[in-house]
Amino acid sequence: MTDTIALTGIVATTPRHLVTSSGLAITSFRLACRQRRFDRSKNSWVDADTNWYTVSSFRHLAQNVEQSVRKGEHVLVTGRLRIRDWENQDRSGTSVEVEADAVGHNLTWGTTSLVRSAPTTSADQPGTDQPGTDQPGADQPSGDPYAAAQPGAAWPATELETRPA
Repeated sequence: MTDTIALTGIVATTPRHLVTSSGLAITSFRLACRQRRFDRSKNSWVDADTNWYTVSSFRHLAQNVEQSVRKGEHVLVTGRLRIRDWENQDRSGTSVEVEADAVGHNLTWGTTSLVRSAPTTSADQPGTDQPGTDQPGADQPSGDPYAAAQPGAAWPATELETRPA
């Protein structure tokens, strides 16, 4: 069973981007999630502990995180929680990691603009064959109305947007 988690916090390290020898894109960063609590004796909010997470993203999300997220920015992260014990020669500890499903800016702290990135093609995915044009149905639309969208292009109208009032 996997645990899904949603976090808000500050990007504490410069995102580190790498591509494995098999072509898998990975971007990771440390996320600091500071907790606050209300202290009734002081009648004010006070800082409590900070939880630290290593956030890892893969494939297309990794490329977008690398282009969009910077150290010091407030972000929202959802993904799968993984808690692992580790030890080396003289130390041991526990690492708390999140395999991200989604990463975005926290709009409580500012504004951002979305630039749609190009969809990933099968040629971009390692271990998959690119379909030839001689295959039946290769020239047919995929059924995804967003598949042909270019970066920065307007989103196609949906049925709800085009329905008469």
